Amino acid sequence: MKAVSVSSTAGYAGFGAALLLAAALARPLPLSAATTDSELELTIENLRSVRGFLLVCLTQNERHFPDCKGDPKAARKMVQASKEARVVFMGLPPGRYALSLIHDENGNGKLDTALGIPREGFGFSRNPTIRFGPPRFDEVIFTFAGGKEDHAVRLRYIL
Repeated sequence: MKAVSVSSTAGYAGFGAALLLAAALARPLPLSAATTDSELELTIENLRSVRGFLLVCLTQNERHFPDCKGDPKAARKMVQASKEARVVFMGLPPGRYALSLIHDENGNGKLDTALGIPREGFGFSRNPTIRFGPPRFDEVIFTFAGGKEDHAVRLRYIL
């Protein structure tokens, strides 16, 4: 599965609007912080179709959650949606992270909404309860110790 680094915009309504534009601005993790033997593998659950892409944002900074916008240290991936979708971050330094993900079914690089309600799938690390808007940073933060870790992220669809 081929991965491409991308970015995104603020909030649910604009969560993915600048993903394609920011792809050119996305920076890899600083080499000094990366460890070559670490691997964070995400298994994506509850995918309703294999159309489009999965857009993933991984940040350590609460100010840049849920979209990673303006975070030069954020890790971003874009992978083709598939039945057994997996996203892998290699060389990730140990630390505390928050992950957000959207299922861009129509491939337009953004989370489509209707009256502010997401029309495409979304998910977060630790699979928090969703109320109105994205969860708080402290609800999704997890500690990556390095080495190899597997996490499951459950997609949710409202419309």
